[in-house]
Amino acid sequence: MEELTAAVATLAIYLLLGTAIALISKRVGIRTTADYYVAGHRLGGVLAAISYAATTYSAFMMVGLVGLTYATGVGAFGFEITYLLSTIFLLSYVAPRVWRLSKERNWISPAEMVSDLYGMRSLSLLVALMYLVALIPYASAQLIAVGRMVEGMAPGLYWLGIILGVVAALVWTGLSGMWSLASTDLFQGLWMILAAVGFVAWLFLWGGQDIARGAARMAEEGLLGMRWPPLVFASYSIPWAFFAVTNPQVVQKLYTPRDERALRRLVTLFTVFGLSYTVMVTAVGLAGRALSEVGRVPVVDVVDRVTPTLLRFAPLPLAVFVFTSIVAAAMTTMDAIVLTLSSTASRDVYQGYVGGDDRTAINVGRVAILILLAVLSYVAYLRIGFIVDLSVLASALLLPLAPVTLVGWFYGRRSRSMGYAAIASLASGFAIGLYWALVHGARKSLVTPILGLPPTLLILIVSTAVVLVPLIRR
Repeated sequence: MEELTAAVATLAIYLLLGTAIALISKRVGIRTTADYYVAGHRLGGVLAAISYAATTYSAFMMVGLVGLTYATGVGAFGFEITYLLSTIFLLSYVAPRVWRLSKERNWISPAEMVSDLYGMRSLSLLVALMYLVALIPYASAQLIAVGRMVEGMAPGLYWLGIILGVVAALVWTGLSGMWSLASTDLFQGLWMILAAVGFVAWLFLWGGQDIARGAARMAEEGLLGMRWPPLVFASYSIPWAFFAVTNPQVVQKLYTPRDERALRRLVTLFTVFGLSYTVMVTAVGLAGRALSEVGRVPVVDVVDRVTPTLLRFAPLPLAVFVFTSIVAAAMTTMDAIVLTLSSTASRDVYQGYVGGDDRTAINVGRVAILILLAVLSYVAYLRIGFIVDLSVLASALLLPLAPVTLVGWFYGRRSRSMGYAAIASLASGFAIGLYWALVHGARKSLVTPILGLPPTLLILIVSTAVVLVPLIRR
């Protein structure tokens, strides 16, 4: 009972603070869809950086990656660091170009960006459909994480976590769009990193020599080396390597910095945040497995329950602080996905085909947010899969966007003659990923080879080959 009271009190404080920040951010004034969805291209470097990082590092980290590291060892760190290194590389080389183009062409939604690059309006509808199919499971995974953390503190109250997540997202995202999202992201990002520092410090102080003894046993089992089969590692890592290009909730964040200095600060601070958070999260998973090896904590069979199990041994203030940080991580990602999908409904569908004014378009977007959150809560209630699998599967389904987007960015106006090739590329790659997922399910589809190749590698090869056909003919 004491745990539940403390958790509810801390969560209430967190929600009240976040709501207050969202209300304050509303004072900036929202007049256009650019104001609502990309903060009028006026975010400062620190705000843009923490918002990008908090959106990227979802509940996948402190729930999913901890469990994955616990189950598979150091290989999980290699998988996650692949994402970080590739993202830093992509941001360093393509972010300045994307930012300049977004200012010149007034891009609001990533679907609008793709259709503009290829000069074909119908592309935005195809891309929007891909987002909807791929990101509903991913966003639902964030609500699943919130529900499971609440359930860990209070068995039987999984549904309460879903309701809390949905209500907070509705208020924080609906008030002033990207302004309230970025402001609350800063608050939540700081909460996430402080909680991770406290969790790691306590775990290694509490575990002490038991962690060292358990690590020796892990070494004997091969868990401190790369034990992942090459096919599995490739299939999981390839979509992660292109996450910064394919996932609209982070692509849209590249439109928001106010100048090039703010953009450079975004890249620098994201690097610092990402590296430190990745190291701490994987350290938690490794320490938890070491403690299980020597019987200090019970063996956990369900990977998403590793963090809740470890928190049962933590001091109550720390446990509820970490618990709330996971809620924060889930909220930042879910809010960003919902806002991005809302911008597609508002900008690409309503204004693109109906042509309404900005004020009406914003209201259409708010209705879309309400509908999306209702769908997400239902999917989360069904608990359709594990957080890691749902997260990677979403990126796998969006992987065809990688070659299409990169070609569009670097070929500029010349890509406008390649619209049909882009449609064929997206349709073929997405069809392969969706078919394989429907046949084998979220987890098995990622590790079941197609023609002897990792599924995500085949998707990337097919999509790249198809979009490059017009260039080869020249």
